[in-house]
Parts: sequence; structure tokens; C-alpha cells
Amino acid sequence: MTATAPRIRQLPLIRVLFVTAVLVCGLFGTLSGTASAHAALTGSDPKDGAVVDVAPKDVTLTFSEQIAMGDNSIRVLDPSSKRVDVAKMRDLSGGGTVRYAVDLKPGLPDGTYTVAWQAVSADSHPVSGAFTFSIGAPSETTAIVPDQEAGGGLVGTLYDTVRYLSYAGFVLLVGGAAFILACWQRGASVRPLQRLVVGGWVTLTAATLVLLLLRTPYTGSGKLGDAFDLGGLADVLDTKTGAALVSRLLLLGAAALFIAVLFGAYAKRVTETESEAESGTEAESGTDDGEGSGGAGSGSEAQKAKADLTFGLGLGGTVVAAGIAGTWALSEHASTGIQTGLAMPLDVLHLLAVAAWLGGLVSLLTALHRTPDIERAAVRRFSRIAFTSVVVLAVTGLYQAWRQVGSWSALTDTGYGQLLLAKVALIAVLLCAAWFSRRWTGLLGERTTTGTEAGAEAEAEPEAEEAEAEAGDEAGDSAGEASDPERAAQLARQRTALATARKKQVRDADTERSGLRRSVLIEACVALVVLAVTTALTGTEPGRTQEQEAGRPGTEAAAPAPARPINLTEPFDTGGANGKGTVRLTLDPARSGNNLMHVWIDDPAGKPMDVPEVKVAYTLKSEQIGPLPIVPERLAPGHWSASSVQIPMPGDWHLQVTVRTSDIDQTTIEKNVKIG
Repeated sequence: MTATAPRIRQLPLIRVLFVTAVLVCGLFGTLSGTASAHAALTGSDPKDGAVVDVAPKDVTLTFSEQIAMGDNSIRVLDPSSKRVDVAKMRDLSGGGTVRYAVDLKPGLPDGTYTVAWQAVSADSHPVSGAFTFSIGAPSETTAIVPDQEAGGGLVGTLYDTVRYLSYAGFVLLVGGAAFILACWQRGASVRPLQRLVVGGWVTLTAATLVLLLLRTPYTGSGKLGDAFDLGGLADVLDTKTGAALVSRLLLLGAAALFIAVLFGAYAKRVTETESEAESGTEAESGTDDGEGSGGAGSGSEAQKAKADLTFGLGLGGTVVAAGIAGTWALSEHASTGIQTGLAMPLDVLHLLAVAAWLGGLVSLLTALHRTPDIERAAVRRFSRIAFTSVVVLAVTGLYQAWRQVGSWSALTDTGYGQLLLAKVALIAVLLCAAWFSRRWTGLLGERTTTGTEAGAEAEAEPEAEEAEAEAGDEAGDSAGEASDPERAAQLARQRTALATARKKQVRDADTERSGLRRSVLIEACVALVVLAVTTALTGTEPGRTQEQEAGRPGTEAAAPAPARPINLTEPFDTGGANGKGTVRLTLDPARSGNNLMHVWIDDPAGKPMDVPEVKVAYTLKSEQIGPLPIVPERLAPGHWSASSVQIPMPGDWHLQVTVRTSDIDQTTIEKNVKIG
């Protein structure tokens, strides 16, 4: 771009950020649906789909990592959906194994039983699941299991949205305060920046309180009304996540004191220092050497007092900000997995760098749009801080990526890796916009007041003088009403409006400043999307964990297959008279749970063929489940059906269809089918 390039029409700041926020909410809603469990069920006794001869005394579950469970976390339901467990949890963990058990009532009859469980993983995310086992032989079951995973539904959407707002509030609070202290100290008395930082504090505080209330339904019932359950809230406070949220609230109380000093005593000190510096300069030019030295001494003391207060606020603010960032590090991904002792402090550093960069970016955007007199030196200082933050983000981000992903294949084969690639792509876009911003900043540094700005001031002066003359004439005509407070206030407003209009005209005539505002606005919009992807990453199972679970022999989860009906057509020949024909079988919807199966037997002419017997069996050899025998009911000549075929889990199943055409002639057709 050049100074003579045509200017792009600028949308109002609030409108642009609103549209971006709407897009972010849509993206975030999509990404939040990818969140998955961080702890996995690695084994059970009885196993999923097992058929046992005698009713077991208890049901035992084994998990991949430490979890939190309550007395009602494991429910065992009989075929009529009645609970048959004693609702008393037993912790059998030990020797590096995480295992829980629940006792069953004695004298259970034969049939298929459903085990539904829910828990909270070590990184604060809820996990849940269900499986079946049978006593004696499989049977129909009416057990009702929640059709959504823990942390889903309306409560899950609200929880994820509030988590995003908490990150945004942290970025505005910490980044805005850092921008003022390190880049533009005079901004402490600028109202738009004050509103930005205070808004960040209010957003983070409100979001933390809402997260504390939503924690009970998010990890438990999923009912929004349980957010005000005091008993559930007491249970939340005993967890690691509850302690982290309460600690965050206490640290936000300290942050409120920091904000009060920053926008109170510190803003006043900065204003006084600037006034003394200006008066000292004037006195030095209009007095003798002795008086000038006295003014310099007074200014030096004021500068020292301001420097001491800046150091105190900077040190105290860093400690509070690191403490708030630590509440995330202590309760989410960094607190679990490998090398937690190194991962948690680096996660704190990562969050602080994010806040310094993105929060400072929004502060700079606000200053450029709402305060036309921001100094070029402040923009250059932020450019250096942003560069340092990017370096810190690159180093800590690479380490966290290695720690959470674990392999190159996990980048493309897992949801976490795919989100990470999306984040890297967005950051690349953000860095491109930052490069343009840095170019505009360099042009700002090269300009002097003799260029376009001076010309704009020269053009603005006659208009401003004319307006001031008109105001003076009006004031002279109203000399008799000078004692009227309303008239005096009106004249003061006119003078303020004239001064603001003059500054705005000078600002709009500065092509470099306008270009910087546009590039920074693009950066801020992309940053909102980056923050949404980052929030989704914190709720998604790390790629390393997903690969470990996929390779663990005892893992209950199998690779999902597309849920679509199975249609099988195979010829058969029993070897006897009229022993040739065709078997047609359908299984709908061909996924774990209840399925509808139809079998048709056709003769070589394609007409229905009535045979004495048809039997079907399913076997999942990889998990040593089955064969599960199915005896379909004859509906019509050549047509058999089974209305409740229970498939306990997805996987590659071995299907056997046995057709008998006489007392001694029969054959078995075998086929591998994928059931999702």
C-alpha cells in the first residue's frame, strides 16, 4: 500500500466486532461438538457383550486414568429398566490401576443387563458410556440410557460458551492492563480503555460464577435446573475444578484492587507528571537557570514516584495474572498426562503471552478508533511486545503440541490434531495481518509533523478558528447571560466538540494511521476465531491419549463405522433336492444397540422359498464376543424377522446365516460385516 492508495470504507468498530462475534459463535458451536472424553473405559467385568452362566456379585469398571465418581455414577439396569445395583461405589484402585465396582442385588434372573456410567476425568471434563452383558442368554431390554454424552445438550453448549467468555475476559483484563502499563501509560485516564479493562474483569468474574453453578448439571444430570442445587454445589467445591474456580474468584478480588489503583491513583500520578513536565519546560524557557533547575528537580521526583508506582503495579499485576492463568493450568490439560511439572508453568506462560498479544491488540484497536491522540511511540512499543509474545507462544505452543499430539499421524487422524492444524492456519493468517500492521507502524515512525499531518492541521486550523470565532461571537452576544450555568455548560460542550472534531479531522487525514487501524481490526477479528478454536482444544481429547486408547488391548471403544443398514445377498446350496437358493438379509440401522433384522429365502426363480429353519449368529472375534445366536420368527413363506437384535458394540462382526432345507441338508453362509 501507499499513501495515495484509495481508502477502503471503514465499518464502525462495534458493528465489525459484532459480526465477527456471530461468526465465532457459529464456529464455536460447531467445534464444541467435537469435544470428547479424556478418560476412557479400558475394561469391565463382565465384559461388554459377554454372556455369563451365573449372575455376578458386582460389576467392575477399569479406566485409563484417574477419575472422580460418586455413589450413583454406575447404574445397572435389568431388562425392564429397573436398577439392580446397591448404589454404593467401591474404589478398588491401586498399583497404577484405576478401578471402581458396584455390588449387584442377589438372585438376578436371566436376561440382558445394561451398565450406564458417568464420571469426571482428571482434567475436569465429564465422561460417560454404557454397555450390556447377559445372564444365561441375551434377551430383549427396555433399559433407557441417555442418548447424549456427558457434557452435551443445552447445558454443554452453555458451559462451552461461558468458557469461551472466561478466556475472552482474561485476555481483555490482562492484555488491556499490560498495554496501559507497558505501552501507553496515559491510557490509564482514557475512558474507552478503562471500560475495556473493567469489562474484561466483569466478564471473567461473571463467567467464573456461572461455570461454578453449571458444574453440577454439566458433570451430572444435564438438567439446567440443577445449577441451583446447593448440595451439588457443595460437592463441586470438593473437586479440583471447584477449588480452581473459587481460587480464581479470590484472585479476581485482588485484581479489582489493582484496577482501582491503576485507574485511580496511577492515572492521577501520570496526569500530574505530564503537567509538571510541561510546566517545567515552559518555566525553563522563561526563567533564569536557578529557577529552571528547581523545576527539573521537582519533575524528577514526580517521575521517580510514578516509576515506583509503575513497578509496583507491574509486579503485582503479573503475580495476579499468573495466578489466574494457573487456575486453568491446574485443572485442565496441563495437569494430566506426561511431564506435568513442566507443562503447567509453560501453560501459564502461554496464557500470559496470549493475553499480552491479543488483549493488547484489542486495546490498540480501541485506542486507534476512540482516542485519536495516541502516540506513535506507544504503537511501536506494543509492536515489540507483540513480537516477544509471538516468540513465547511459538516455543510453548510447540512443546504443548508435542506433549498432547505425540505423533505425526495424530495431527490428521484425531479431532485434537485437526483442531490444532486449524489453529496454526489461523495464527498464520494473524501473523500476516500483523506483518502489515508492523509496516504501517514503521511508516508512522518515519513521518513527521511536516507531511500530510501538518497539511491536515493547516487545513483544519481555518475551520476551527472560524468555528471558535463564531462561538466567541455567540458568547459575546450572550455576555449578559454569562452568569447562567446552563449557558456556560453549553459553551463548554461546544469548545470540547470543536477540539474533538479538530483531532478527528487530523486523524482521518493520516493515511498511515488509517491503514494501521484497518490491519489491526483484521487482526482482532481473526484473534476472536483463534480464541474460539483454542477453547475448543481445551475441551477435546488430546491426540496422544486417543492413539493410546486405540492401541490398548483392553479398550472397550471400537472404531465407529457409518451407521447405515446392512443389505446382504448371498447364494447357497445345501446339497440336497431343492437345496439351491439365495439368502437376502437386512440389518437396520446396523449400529450398537437395538436393530431390526429381516431374512428372505428365494428359490433360483426368485420366488419365496419356504425352508424348515433359518438361524443367524453374530461374533466379534477381536473382543471375543459371541457368537450371539439369533432365531428369527417366520412371518410368511420365505420371510423371517427378528425385531430386537442387540449389538453390544461397534466393530467388524462375523455374520453366520444357517439355512436348513431338509432334516439332513443344511449349509452356513459366513460373511464379515462392519457395524457402527
